[in-house]
Amino acid sequence: MVNRTYADMARHYRTAIVPARPYKPRDKAKVEVGVQVVGRWILARLRHRRFFSLADLNAAIRALLDDLNDRPMRGWGVSRRALYEQLDRPALETLPPTPYEYAEWKRCRVGLDYHVEIAKHYYSVPHQLIRQEVEARITVATVEIFHRGKRVASHQRSARPHRPTTVAEHMPSSHRRYRDWTHERIRREATLIGSDTAVLVDVIMRSRPHPEQGFRSCIGIIGLVKRFGFERVDAACARALVLGTRSYSSVAAILKNHREHAPTTTAEAPILIHENIRGPGYYH
Repeated sequence: MVNRTYADMARHYRTAIVPARPYKPRDKAKVEVGVQVVGRWILARLRHRRFFSLADLNAAIRALLDDLNDRPMRGWGVSRRALYEQLDRPALETLPPTPYEYAEWKRCRVGLDYHVEIAKHYYSVPHQLIRQEVEARITVATVEIFHRGKRVASHQRSARPHRPTTVAEHMPSSHRRYRDWTHERIRREATLIGSDTAVLVDVIMRSRPHPEQGFRSCIGIIGLVKRFGFERVDAACARALVLGTRSYSSVAAILKNHREHAPTTTAEAPILIHENIRGPGYYH
């Protein structure tokens, strides 16, 4: 059986690959004889010569190869070159305008974040394909994703490890609202609020498999400034860090319950902060 990459090369050059059967040496007898002839008429004649550059070796092989191809074959009365010009050359087709580009294939399963992993980098596919099995065609410059034989995504290949390459059209509508935000912008906005906010935002993005998965929480925390002000939001982020919580809802609950300046007791840390949890001070 011909592997996928070899079959692609054959298709590119409009030719066919017919593999020899295993344990059937007669299937490739002519190929083996050709190797034997080269060994006798070229390699054997060069075995006592010494070369100091690859160019010199290639020149010597070229001269002996021309001599071999022009030598009349026993039983045929004509040379290999003459038979080539008579039989093979007229049947040859012109080469494609572009050379074959080597590509590898890999089976992948689309993750819940609608990305597939190729060489430690993550490439997006349409979010409708979550959990589906796809095939990736990988070249030096590009990564193409196929689902049931149809190409569904194409990306320029990236060498940055553990980072995503995401096309906006592949994102669910609920995620597209955050596409204008970058890591740098989120960190810059968080730093303007305060040092604790900057630390919490960084922790949230580092805790996700892909930093973009934490964008919603980070942007939500930054947006709390409009309702509660810089000082209270930064204090709430500081308390969230102490409690070990990493979500927008936790910070919002701390602010709503005015717990950003409350002392942290042993029994309280860490606890789950949620707006629907009344807490120990509710009945006092």
